[in-house]
Amino acid sequence: MNQQNKVNPVDGQPPAYGMQPGYGNPPPGLANVQQQWAPAVQSMPGCPPGLEYLTTLDQVLIKQQIELLEAFTGWEQNNKYKVMNNQGQQVYFAAEDTDMCMRQCCGPQRSFVIHITDNMNQEVIRLSRDFKCCAGCCWCANADGCAHEVMIEAPVGQVVGYARQEYSSWSPNFTLRDADRNPILRIHGPCCVLNMPCCEDTFNVWSQDDTQEVGTICKQKGLQEFFVDANTFGATFPQDLDVKVKAAMLGAVFLIDFMYFERKQ
Repeated sequence: MNQQNKVNPVDGQPPAYGMQPGYGNPPPGLANVQQQWAPAVQSMPGCPPGLEYLTTLDQVLIKQQIELLEAFTGWEQNNKYKVMNNQGQQVYFAAEDTDMCMRQCCGPQRSFVIHITDNMNQEVIRLSRDFKCCAGCCWCANADGCAHEVMIEAPVGQVVGYARQEYSSWSPNFTLRDADRNPILRIHGPCCVLNMPCCEDTFNVWSQDDTQEVGTICKQKGLQEFFVDANTFGATFPQDLDVKVKAAMLGAVFLIDFMYFERKQ
């Protein structure tokens, strides 16, 4: 039996990742997540397939799942997240796919691929970041080799944008860029990212010319973060924002999480 004809024993459907040429099975746990899903939205002209539901939203909640093995042993696991609407219904599921050596040796600096799937278990967005050994310093982020960047594909194989770290004297700065790397929106973080369970850290999203605030990315406080590495983020944006830019904002959430809030084991 070839890869195309394998059947998922959970739901009797072919595995979504097997539909991508050259890619294997989904990360463990992806097909077994139980959650109330938001109703599907009909396809729309000009909208990348699978992103139709984003056109109806002006905010999302990204909640990282608790990994018990990691909590008890400190052995870094692939991160998994639920992406939900403001009613708590799951819109997408996101699963990191990074090899074991990269996770244990490079920690939050690691390269990663995050697969975002819809309620049909089809991969609709792929986020990827390359490993850069000297990246992260805000003073050097003008150089491509020293700036963290996430590439956003929707559908897989078609780049729709980038979320990129930018130069700053102290506070975190990012840009959301289109497929041609032209800046669309800017993100400015707080002067001091506290990364404490009792505090909220807000990154404000501004227009390209920095004249109008259009949204926020906020790491929400939660007591569970005292004990486990599982963060929750909220992102707001105009409902009529281009759906590709909304996908890029999702990429920015994961980039910010890894840069500032992923716990160093």
